[in-house]
Amino acid sequence: MYDSIVLGSGVIGVNTAYWLAKAGHKVLVIDRQPIPGNETSYANGGQIAVSHADPWAKPSAPLSVIKDLIRDDAPLLFRPGMDIRQWRWLLSWFGQCTPGRWRTNLLEAMRLSAYSQELTRQVQNEHQLKYQQIRKGVLHLYRTDRSLNSAKQSIEQMRNFGLNRKIISPEEALTQEPALRFSNEKIVGATYTESDESGDAREYCQQLADVCREMGVTFAMNTHIMQLVREGRRIHVRVNGELGNQHLTANHLIVCMGPWSARLLKPLNVWPNIYPVKGYSISVPLEYPEKAPTVSLTDETNKLVFSRLGDELRVAGTGELGGYSRELNVKRCDRILEQARRLFPEAGGFDQARFWTGLRPATPSGLPCIRKTRFDNLWINSGHNIGWTMGCGSGKYLADLISNGSATEFDHYELPGHLL
Repeated sequence: MYDSIVLGSGVIGVNTAYWLAKAGHKVLVIDRQPIPGNETSYANGGQIAVSHADPWAKPSAPLSVIKDLIRDDAPLLFRPGMDIRQWRWLLSWFGQCTPGRWRTNLLEAMRLSAYSQELTRQVQNEHQLKYQQIRKGVLHLYRTDRSLNSAKQSIEQMRNFGLNRKIISPEEALTQEPALRFSNEKIVGATYTESDESGDAREYCQQLADVCREMGVTFAMNTHIMQLVREGRRIHVRVNGELGNQHLTANHLIVCMGPWSARLLKPLNVWPNIYPVKGYSISVPLEYPEKAPTVSLTDETNKLVFSRLGDELRVAGTGELGGYSRELNVKRCDRILEQARRLFPEAGGFDQARFWTGLRPATPSGLPCIRKTRFDNLWINSGHNIGWTMGCGSGKYLADLISNGSATEFDHYELPGHLL
């Protein structure tokens, strides 16, 4: 029997498997996809950025959501439906938008993100992982004085908590990323966070999975997770695929299935407040790479992330709270394409852009659910809105809880300015 079974082989599941194996566990990872990192982690924005840890739920957010209800091209779009869990999530989200809750959530999101960023670098250095990583920091761009001024509260709070996120002029932004000189867009200001970085989450996931295999972890791919079955205070998982149609159990079952975690747990009356938020990305093969950015960028006006992945430019963003449908809205992809073309018009290759959409698991607070359930062997590690940024630290946190009964290392982890 396995010590631990990890359900899901995205960036959270693979990191969890890695740290459990590191702690001496015999681990099995199960996923319906043919290879790890092939779903939610497939084509995300590519940032590992503590500066991106600011929760969606903040005092200014409700008014923005209400204004955007009638805009089909809004960066953050709410599509109301008949799903009671959608409305429960939204009401809880509004409750997290108070100044006090926002400040608390921001601090905890930054702690986990910074802790995870350090661990990701340790893992990369130890195993010499190559995933198109670029450690040149992250620029946040602002198109209007109003957008920059409205962001200053978050920026100042991050600085108070210890993140060296500098407000810089348009000229300084151009120095950090010379490709901005080709832009058709006016930039009134920017912030620069030198400690942030970018790369390909899918490549990271697959390479770390190879490391896990070398450590003895078994991956059962093309295997559907059908049901969690209760037997007293313990849980079995029924699977169908490469392992056949059978029930499996272990000392620890860890649910790392992103937005599908809540659906899987519902029959057990376990209710993590996780709901899918659809995001979009385009991948642009560059004809003139020297005219495209190498520093990862966040366009704060349009809520888009730009990351250089070799000879491609990944542009990702928007959020659509509308259920589990992965139907690709071409208009939203076209909007991303238009903004990318305006920002870097001479990079070329836009006619060959590939469109993608995926579901990210979101909680109202912006903080993931990492805990044991009321069942003796069932754990959750899900709900990461910025999954790659938080992934390595979340895996270590959960592995420490399982192996040691506490996550002492993270509990004692402090940001430089945490008392300010």
